[in-house]
Amino acid sequence: MEYRRLGSSELSVSEICLGTMTWGEQNSEAQAHEQLDYAVSAGVNFIDVAEMYPVPPRGETQGRSETVLGNWLKRQQRSKVIVATKITAPGRGFGWVRGGPTAIDRNSVREALDGSLKRLQTDYVDLYQIHWPDRYVPAFGKSFYDPAQERPTIPIEEQLEALAEPVRSGKIRYIGLSNETPWGVMEFVRLARELALPKVVSVQNAYNLLNRVFETALAEVHRHLDVPLLAYSPLAFGHLSGKYLNGNQPAAARLTRFPAFGQRYSRVNVAEAVAEYSALAQAAGLTPATMAVAFVRSRWFAASTIIGATTTEQLQENIASTRVNLEESLLKAIDDVHQRFPHPAL
Repeated sequence: MEYRRLGSSELSVSEICLGTMTWGEQNSEAQAHEQLDYAVSAGVNFIDVAEMYPVPPRGETQGRSETVLGNWLKRQQRSKVIVATKITAPGRGFGWVRGGPTAIDRNSVREALDGSLKRLQTDYVDLYQIHWPDRYVPAFGKSFYDPAQERPTIPIEEQLEALAEPVRSGKIRYIGLSNETPWGVMEFVRLARELALPKVVSVQNAYNLLNRVFETALAEVHRHLDVPLLAYSPLAFGHLSGKYLNGNQPAAARLTRFPAFGQRYSRVNVAEAVAEYSALAQAAGLTPATMAVAFVRSRWFAASTIIGATTTEQLQENIASTRVNLEESLLKAIDDVHQRFPHPAL
């Protein structure tokens, strides 16, 4: 396991981060703790959660993932585990989260953070992220900006000021973004510099063989501003494992149980691209999942790759990708497929 500095922070995070959004929905607490124990034994020191989790989000389950993690975390040496969580932002209709509204303002940050700390049974989080922008942006499969959908928003400087308070008090060590755009990252960095407020140290966005958009403008932003990627969905909701090929619908699989999350993966060229990537992996003597995770790990702009698993076997396979370095010939073949099927699942 390699460890990488998270942007301009002092955090040294494992190249694999354990995601938690199935805990409390698809996974029991016992299963989640088994995953945690295995991941830590394999060198993982970085865990990512959110106040909104588990997914799919429901009022009846909201916060369970943090509670499950907290029940494990209280038995650990806290300084050895890097915990990231997220504050829910507005615009998604999750009125049950803190009763709404969920704007990124001083009151919301205070209430959300205190709730997360209570569930996590800790007095600080290492990385506190805005789950998606307070303002309107085309996210979660939307790719075109529509000015008509703009909504009232908390100014970015006020969001930074709200986050600065718990940073000063020690409840937050560092702040980050998620599902953010190049303009958004640049504004957060610019205003932090101008107003002497905390700088964001990472951006957690989707990145995988079916969605390589980060490689363009956001990679340049990272190069100049030192805001690396925390890559989520490296397996594209399981598609890049190959388990959904040929119309298969495994009984316990996430998209079989929750098909609404598969909309972006039902687009033109997704199945064709997945079949091509799976064939490349098999020809190289790798499983499709191993190749997909190893590809994300290999990117110079990725500080850590967030994996999620519903079984320990899946987790073991994903973590085993740390022992795989893709040959240049395979990387070229992957790029060739990408040229024919660019970003089919934004």
